[in-house]
Parts: sequence; C-alpha cells; structure tokens
Amino acid sequence: MNAAYAAPELPAQLQWLNADPQRIEAHRGRVLGLVFWNAASPYCHTLLGELQRLQAKFPLGLSLIGIHLPRFDSELDGRLVLKAANRLGLPFPVANDRGWSTWQHYGIQSWPSVALVDTRGRLRELFTGDDQAGRLETAIQGLIDEVGGALVQTDPPRRLGAEARLPLSFPSGLAVGENHLYVADTGHHRILECTHSGRVLREFGTGHGDLVDGAPEDAAFRHPRGLCLVRESLYVADTGNHALRRIRLLDGAVETLAGTGLPGTPREGSGKASELPLNQPWDVVGNLDRIYIAMAGANQVWEFELGEARLKLTAGSGELGLADGPAHGAMFAHPAALAQVQQTLYIADAASSAIRSLQITQGQVQTLVGQGLYEFGDQDGQRREARLQYPLALALDPSSPVLWIADSYNGSLRRLRLGGGDVSTHPLAQQLEQPAALAAAPGSLWIANSGAHEVLRYDLGTGKLGRLPIGE
Repeated sequence: MNAAYAAPELPAQLQWLNADPQRIEAHRGRVLGLVFWNAASPYCHTLLGELQRLQAKFPLGLSLIGIHLPRFDSELDGRLVLKAANRLGLPFPVANDRGWSTWQHYGIQSWPSVALVDTRGRLRELFTGDDQAGRLETAIQGLIDEVGGALVQTDPPRRLGAEARLPLSFPSGLAVGENHLYVADTGHHRILECTHSGRVLREFGTGHGDLVDGAPEDAAFRHPRGLCLVRESLYVADTGNHALRRIRLLDGAVETLAGTGLPGTPREGSGKASELPLNQPWDVVGNLDRIYIAMAGANQVWEFELGEARLKLTAGSGELGLADGPAHGAMFAHPAALAQVQQTLYIADAASSAIRSLQITQGQVQTLVGQGLYEFGDQDGQRREARLQYPLALALDPSSPVLWIADSYNGSLRRLRLGGGDVSTHPLAQQLEQPAALAAAPGSLWIANSGAHEVLRYDLGTGKLGRLPIGE
C-alpha cells in the first residue's frame, strides 16, 4: 500500500460478541490490527496464534480487533462464533460481520488478512495469508518507532459473556481402549485418562499452553485435538504446537515425535522432532508401525514411520480443493479426522463438507459424500444427494459396516453405511453442539460434544444417551 489514508470506520451493523462496540478512532495512539478471519479455517487459527504472541510482545503498542466473516450458514449465529473465539483463547474484541461489510470497506480479498492501522488512525498496510508473523512484527515495530514509542495506554475493552471455567473446555479428541477413555481437554491444554464412565484417573499436562516434554505433571500441550491409542502408547495431534506427541502410558512420560512448536511446511525426511515441521495436525490414527496425520493446515495426509522417525507424504497436493485420483495429486480442504480399516483411510474433509476414502496400497483417493467447497447442507439419502456441514470426526462401528460422522455445524450424528450405502441422521435424545470427536467400542459410542463442554456416552443397544461426569 503506497499511500496512507484514514482507515474506514467500523460499520454500525457489526455484531459484537465479547466486548462493547469498537471504533477505530478510540484506538488512536496505538497500532491497531484488524484481523479478518473465519472460525472454520486452520489458516486463520495459525495466524491468530501468531498475533497473540505479537500482542504479548507489544502489550502497550498493539491493539487487535477480530472481524469474523461467516462462510457456513451456521456461522451467521454469533453464539457459534463466540464459542470459536473462546476456544482459540482470543483476548481481544471480536465482531461477526454477517454482511461482509467491513471486508468490502477495507478491500480484503481473502482470509486470513490483517489491516494495519497506525497510531494516527491511517490504514498503512494489508497482510494476507497465515505465514505473515515475521512481516507483521517488522511492520508493527516500524509504526511504533515512527512515534518514538510515544503510545497512548488505554484500558482493555470490557469483555462480555466470557464462559466460566468448567471441568472440561471444548473437548476435541477421544480414544477408547478396553478399560480406559482418553479425552483431549482442548481448552485446558491437557489429556485426561478416564474410566469408561468418566472417572478421571490421570492427567497429562500442566493445563497451561506450552510445548514441554517429560513427566505427566511437567509436560505441556497447546490445544491438543486428535488422539490415537496403540497398545501402551497414546498419540496426540498437538494442534496448537503443530506437533505429533506421544504419551507412554506405562510411566506417563510425554515426548515430541515431530514438530517445532511453530507452523511450518511439512517435508519428507527423518531426524529429530525439531527438524520435522508440521502445520495444524488435527487428527491421528495408526498402528505399531506408522501414524497417519490429518494435516489440516497443509491440506494433506502425512504418515510418520515410527521405526525410522520418518515423515512421508501420503496424500494431497497441498492445494485447497476437492479432487480425486492418484493420492499425491488429489486435493483436500482442511482434512480434520481420520478412521482406518486395514488398507483404507476414511477422511473427514471439513472445509468441503465431504467424506473421502484413500486406498493406501493403490494410492487412490475417492469422494464418498460431498460435491465441492461451497456445497454443504443437511440432507440424508444417497451419497450424491447427501449433504453435510463441516464434519469434524469419524469412528468406525466395530460391529457393523457403518462409519459414524460428527456433523459439527449441523449439530448431529450421521451414519454412512459402507459398501455403497446411504447417509442417514441418527436420532438422539438431544441436539448436539459442535461435536468434534467420536470413539467407538462394541455397543457404545462416545461423543465429544465440544460446544457444550461435555463428553456423552451413547448406548447403541438401548439408545440411552448420558453425560459423563468428567472432572466433577
């Protein structure tokens, strides 16, 4: 941007979610970043994490305001967006721009984007993409230096309606074994080992977001999501740390297998964890030899070969889209969940509201349900006609050829009968709130009802649905 001009004032019709209405003028005297984001986008999650680090570095010099742009119909509901902001731990004011008016006034072309406003209220630069942390830091420091550090200290905007601390916070990962249920307590940055009925036996992680290996009481995670139990090891998609972690269940020790703590471009190879960058791993599944990773931030599926500590690309060109064919040329849209049966991987492709399959041996990707990036809805029936809205979790029924689907933005549990069967909505005694994880065992299905901060147990025989008293 060559010439600075007065930043457009924020439209009056914005729906403010966690603070009183904000005005650009009220932030004069500090550098202001307007963050244009979407709740369902891992790209946005990455940039928001980086911006929180920058705000911690410039506590007096930088203000942030989040402008949310709805992509899915469900995101028109401010309550859903507020939950997303709280799940990400956003400490700054957030508004839902249901009519995309601010987007138009600022000439934004894609999310995530940041419009940087100087201390005099002038729009100075636009940054687009999730890998802008370095450039943003340089630009913010430059704008602070322009005024010689003469900044106006303001009181932080009053937060409204912040959710109280609960025993669970946005649980987004589940794994079940013969005797134990493991829960990723995502908002509290920890992993819980429970009985099947919900009694907590052990806790892994300090509860503070960080990347630390070691004993259960010393280790730290950041927004962990997907879990995978393989004998005496629990593998963790440590999403906020962009890392693959392993908990040795015999002694509870936590170790990092891949990932640096910061987002990076995954590459094939072996070595130390610090040499194997990941980008928004959301789920893991696997066996004694290898762990498959749903890399939402890279639009790919990767595998980690445990014996040689080697990362290898399994499927996905890296380009955002919905395209089948040979695995490395196929296109995914933020793959969020995995389920495996023998040499077949099932993939919940969240941004395309699709369910995909990958024949590992043949290296072929096929779309089972879903038609495109902007084709979503809530419709049962034959696969070509069926529609989902932002599915986030999968589980294979151990006693029947059924793939369970957590249809997150429709708040429902769906069933896909394998072998060419239809999609159906499974009736439950209550509406779900953004379900984000599933785990299946003979006769039972556990549901991480993330938006309601709870884990439910569903008896497949009786149809009884009950809430587990985890941490109560």
